[in-house]
Parts: sequence; C-alpha cells; structure tokens
Amino acid sequence: MITVERLTKRYGPFTAVDDISFEVKPGLVTGFLGPNGAGKTTAMRIMAGLTPPTSGTATVLGRPYSALPNPGRHVGVLLDASAQHAGRTGREVLSLGAALMGIDKSRVAEMLDVVGLTDKEAGRKVRNYSLGMRQRLGIAHALLGDPEVMILDEPANGLDPAGIRWMRDLLRGFAGEGGTVLLSSHLLNEIERVADELIVIGNGTIVAHGTKDELLAGAGTLVRSTDDDALMGALAEGSLVSRRTATGGLQVEAEPLEVGRVAAAKGIVLTELRGGDTRGLEEMFLELTSGSAREEVAA
Repeated sequence: MITVERLTKRYGPFTAVDDISFEVKPGLVTGFLGPNGAGKTTAMRIMAGLTPPTSGTATVLGRPYSALPNPGRHVGVLLDASAQHAGRTGREVLSLGAALMGIDKSRVAEMLDVVGLTDKEAGRKVRNYSLGMRQRLGIAHALLGDPEVMILDEPANGLDPAGIRWMRDLLRGFAGEGGTVLLSSHLLNEIERVADELIVIGNGTIVAHGTKDELLAGAGTLVRSTDDDALMGALAEGSLVSRRTATGGLQVEAEPLEVGRVAAAKGIVLTELRGGDTRGLEEMFLELTSGSAREEVAA
C-alpha cells in the first residue's frame, strides 16, 4: 500500500506537485500517467525518500520510506536505469545490493535469471549495456529484496516487444501474489493492457483517478465525419449537445442511432460511429491533459 496525502513540492515559486492525494492498493497494478513536466517523477521521488516534500506525506506500508527498516526488503524502486554504476558489472551491482540488504548471494543468480540476463551479460560492465539491459538490471535490483511494493518510472524504456511482454507478465504476476505496483509509462497501449487502476496527473494536480474500466467508460457517442463542422451544426439544430474531442471527431450526448439519423438527414457522410464506452486510453489521456503539458520543466 502506498498512501499520498495532500502532498506538495515547491521549488521556489514553481509548484511541481500541488496538494495531491491518492492510494495505491495491494494486488493491483496502478498506472501513473501524465505529460512531461506533470509532476510524476517528483511525486515518485518523494515516495522513494529521495526528495523531501514541502508539505503533506507519502507513506509506503504505513511509514515514510526513510523510516522503513531495511527499505529494500520492502520496496523495490526503479526511477532511472541509467543511474547504475557504469564501472561495475551487472553481477557486482546486484551483489553489492544483496550485501547491503543482508540477502544471501544466491538471490543474485536467481534475479539475473528472472530478468533474462545471461552469465556472460552479467559479467559485462554496465557502461557496455544497452538501455534495455540496464532496465532489466534495474528491475532485478528492485526485486532483489523480495519486496511487497514496486515503484517503477518508465521501466519499459529501451525494451523490445518481447521485453515489454515479459515486463507485463512480471508485473501482473507480482500483483497477482498480493504485491503493490505503481507504474509510470508513456507507453499508453501497454498501460492499458497491464493496469487495473489509473491515476492521471497534470500541472502537478490529480485530474483523474479510478479503475481503468471507470475512466475509459465514456458517455454517449463518438462520431467522425467528412464535415464535423456541419455535423455539429446539425446536431445543435436537433438539440443534441456535442463537443470536439482532443483526438478528432465529436462526443455527442445521444445514442449512436440518433446521431446517425441526424447525419443521414443532412447528407453528411460518417467515417466512424460508436458508443462512447469503447474509447481508448490515448483518447482519454489527451482529453484530460491537453491543457496541462509543461515542457519547460521536467518533473
């Protein structure tokens, strides 16, 4: 369990995280989404004890990360795969982690096998690793202490399709055994496949939080046509409320049959007509965050 309560982080006049509250529950994979600079990484660094909050609290298993006894045995963290010591071998990185956590060195070989790094690869210097190999090593380190909670920031970066599939199965298995997973990623299609719950952040505030099914359930009808302006006017004439979506087309507060009849009466050709309950994560994400991207500050 991860609990965030009224968490705020300011850097001078700039507010990176603005009074956010949420829970990440055990047995679930929770996707943490937002555009660049939205505050995801700052919030995750606070959860992992790397950045002090300005106000509010972030606890893991009921305590701040820094107050956990031997925290690596309880929380697996991967925030930056490139931060590993480039001059050590992969095996040395894990062996040092095991020694610091008081874990039997047999766990190192076990984790190398879990993440698919061969003996030869484990013996290479990290500076010679590809990004995908560094991600696998970082995940092995996060799992080393057999934690109850995983906090992962963009862990699929650099992984090939087979690696992404492996990652998905790993996280689903971890959550299926009662683990807590908080996962940040820009791979929205992958988040849609693996996540049970979603938290969407924009401009440092939570703009949506709920189960995947709840957030992806849209109301009314999504329609696209060869002339959306004319269609919007025709719908208004029929007292049907519509609005443009961030990904194109119109969201209409009416059933598809009713929308189709209006279009047919005006001779407007439809290119898509479907119930709003089938929208994808990308569409939902763009609608919620279209006005909240902050490219000038990476947070």
